[in-house]
Amino acid sequence: MAPNRGLANRDDLYIHEIDRTPEYEEFIRKLTAFHEERGTSFEPEPRLPTMNGHVNVDLLKLYKAVLEKGGYDEMNKVQKTWSSLAAELGMHHTDSKGIGQLSFQLKQDFYRYLAAYWVKDQSGKEPPPKEILEQQSCASKFGPVLTRTVENFKKFLSSGRSGVETPTREERQGEGTPASGDRASGRLREAPPRRVPFQPETGPSRQPRQTSSHHSTPTAMAMNTNHHANTPHSQHPNHHLTQHHNPNNPLHLIQAQQAAVRGASGAFTPTNPENGSRLSEMVDPRSPISVPIRPVSTPANNPEFAKRQRQLRMAANQDTQLPIRTAIPGGGFEGPNIYMRCLQALRSGIPEEQSFALNHLVKISFERGDKYKFESFLGLAEGLIEKALEIGNLFYHVEWQVAYFNDPVPENSDIAFLDGLNGTGDILERIAKLSPKPVLDHMQSAEFSDRLLRITEAVLTIRNMVMLVENAVYMAEVYPLRDLLCIILRLPNLEMLVEIKHFALDIAEQLTPWLSLDSGDPLYQTLLSQLDSSDRGTILTSLRAISRISMNLDATNRMQNVPAAVLQNIMNWILLNDEELVDACLDFLYQYLAVVANVESALKAVNMEHVTTHLIRLLGHGSKRIKEDRILEPERIAPATEEVAPLPPDLQEKLTHTDEPLRCHQWLQSVFEETPGSQITQIAIWHAYQNAFGALVNGPRPALGAAEFIRTVSAVYETARASVIRRQRPDQTDIFIINGIRARRLPIHPETKEEYSPCQWMVAKGPYSKKCGLFFLGGEKMWEHVLTAHLGITIGEGGKIKDREIHASCDWEGCTKYAKPSRMKLSELTRHTKTHFPSQKRLLGDGSDSLAKRQRKSYVVPAKTMSLTWEQTIVTRDERNPKVEQAAGIPLSAALVLCNIARNVVKTESEEQLLKKHEMGGEGGGWNERLFRPVMPRLYEVLTENKALATYITTLLQLVQDD
Repeated sequence: MAPNRGLANRDDLYIHEIDRTPEYEEFIRKLTAFHEERGTSFEPEPRLPTMNGHVNVDLLKLYKAVLEKGGYDEMNKVQKTWSSLAAELGMHHTDSKGIGQLSFQLKQDFYRYLAAYWVKDQSGKEPPPKEILEQQSCASKFGPVLTRTVENFKKFLSSGRSGVETPTREERQGEGTPASGDRASGRLREAPPRRVPFQPETGPSRQPRQTSSHHSTPTAMAMNTNHHANTPHSQHPNHHLTQHHNPNNPLHLIQAQQAAVRGASGAFTPTNPENGSRLSEMVDPRSPISVPIRPVSTPANNPEFAKRQRQLRMAANQDTQLPIRTAIPGGGFEGPNIYMRCLQALRSGIPEEQSFALNHLVKISFERGDKYKFESFLGLAEGLIEKALEIGNLFYHVEWQVAYFNDPVPENSDIAFLDGLNGTGDILERIAKLSPKPVLDHMQSAEFSDRLLRITEAVLTIRNMVMLVENAVYMAEVYPLRDLLCIILRLPNLEMLVEIKHFALDIAEQLTPWLSLDSGDPLYQTLLSQLDSSDRGTILTSLRAISRISMNLDATNRMQNVPAAVLQNIMNWILLNDEELVDACLDFLYQYLAVVANVESALKAVNMEHVTTHLIRLLGHGSKRIKEDRILEPERIAPATEEVAPLPPDLQEKLTHTDEPLRCHQWLQSVFEETPGSQITQIAIWHAYQNAFGALVNGPRPALGAAEFIRTVSAVYETARASVIRRQRPDQTDIFIINGIRARRLPIHPETKEEYSPCQWMVAKGPYSKKCGLFFLGGEKMWEHVLTAHLGITIGEGGKIKDREIHASCDWEGCTKYAKPSRMKLSELTRHTKTHFPSQKRLLGDGSDSLAKRQRKSYVVPAKTMSLTWEQTIVTRDERNPKVEQAAGIPLSAALVLCNIARNVVKTESEEQLLKKHEMGGEGGGWNERLFRPVMPRLYEVLTENKALATYITTLLQLVQDD
């Protein structure tokens, strides 16, 4: 497949993920039961490498997708179907090599885990045996799976594969234990098998009858070489390392017969058939018989297991001399793959071999960490731990050794022996008794550096492997690892040890969720001691490791006996501007303050009033003010009306002294506007014009006639067109209209385009109430109008007004402040009336009004909105309901810590003592009153403005108020 260029830059690609629905859980349960009954291995969530990282395969999606395409056998008939299926499922790659490997592994996962289930589920018959299905590779050309049987499988091999000497892909080592090849998948290269070139006979065709016994011809030497090559003693030493053969497989039988004839010599030369012995043709070599072997933990293949058995027997009878059993060469492992090569090299104790092994183990554990498991390689965990324990001899006069006894190690035993079955409870006391060696931090010998490097690589391998959950669960039961962590973390404070100590803390962080540690546990005490460090990384990892103790277990992490100095340090760290450190401290406090006894200790160790204040401050960590306009009523278009607004007094006076047709132009622009789809009757617009200027017909500037007026309307507005609405019935009159214009709600100034405001002063009250209705431009004109026309105030020279006491009321429509007449100062009433007037004109740099620059449509009634402002902190989306936002981060942690304080502080002895002081006349209230009463306004503010934290603050306020 050609590279899919640009695929990695796309953000809209669907990424494969598992949908953990009830249907999926039921499907996995059925598959697990099916494979357990069948006796085959099953991985519920196999991982595949994609361009977006490793993804877990949803086997239900894969099964349904294959069924839609006709099944496994139908998909194998067409090329590149598995590549397209991977893309459909959300598994993408940027190059042809990557997509090829991805599609093959996807096909392999279906073949291993779903093919047999598919046969039984779809056809209702028993699937082929695992020997000809799961134990074979999906890349084999063994025909369809649905119709495969043992008989046709054997016939297919014997008919189509007989005489083939070159090992095929199916006979090579499986993917789980690679011997060479793909670097991208973390496999290490191995030398290919030697190929023997054909060497033709160079001697004469016939040899003389008499040949000297002291001088051998090349042909005779070749025969002698071949004879020795066929002897059992000259077989290749790695012959026993080949893969296990199936006795029912004819291909393996043919290859075994050819190997028996040829031997394993790399210098094989064909013999001369004329001089060859005929006796060899009568020999029928016996075919090798082998059975599948699975590694089990026995003294034959696990030295650590044998070591435990010897120690148990020696403890039972010190005088008994155990016989040494000779190990069977080549037994107990599948083949010479790189994994077993590294394991055996690590066990050997040879520095060069261990360097080779540890170098590759670090690489394998990093690149293949998702499949590299301790339970699959017996003795690997013990070997790495024993290698890491050698660090004690570099800095102390001690050689740590792991002893496996049924009973705990006696107190008077050797200080160097660690209890491998129950853990060494006094490991910290033993470390304190050790005498250190004089080691220079910046100057070491080559041997010292090499030993420290190998030890660091062993610890790094453990660290990489425990990142896998299965390995972390496995190593949680290995007690020597806990002793090793205590030993490493208690080493001297040297720069050369910073790296290995960080590796040890990473291991502890992955193990503690699966450990239940009490206050006296050496590992718990060691992790607490790391909180006195000045290294930020050490503090962070230690806090996380302690906070996660027994997280995945039913036991409660009580976190008792925390020193007061550690608590004070944590309270100081939450004041820093370091989000990661503050988050780790809050996680620690949440676990610690969930226990009543710990709350009592915190009250005595630190000032809880200051702590509460800072926790309240963290409720707004990273918050931002969000402003949003909510629409109460949407924008709407006012219906058209036949009523035309009268001209304002100033505009009426100005247009009266203006000649036609300019006067008509300005009048139309003032009281009408273009509106596509609107209309007004010609009689209505003509009457409005007559009411405005009809009295000037006989004056010096007479008004226009009807016909000329209609033409002027069309000239002013391009969209205005005079038309007639014809009636269908003869007794109805036709309607003459003008399309494209409508009357303005408020008139505007024809030059500045500023909108006039009506005076809403009520000139008559009661059932026949009436507003003034005159229009004025700006608040100043309106104010002068109200003073003179409605209040009867005379404005003096220079605009001065005498402030005197009057008996009046504010009759503006809808005003209720001065609804009834009363005695007041004129200035007081005028200050109030100005609130009803429009604001003064906002002028631009050129003196024009800003409102004039905005050509607003008067018929559009703006929407009614309400501005909301609130405080928003970090939130996260619910996976099941993405529309729901949930609190997260530091604000959420701070709220949870405050709830623990309010819930448990009332149960402490300090609460009782504080209440007794209240009975004796002291300050009232308990600890909740003292801690939360000063910050109550801030809590209510967060409750009302932070929607994500509202639920948690409500719980906190209930706890405080109930107290």
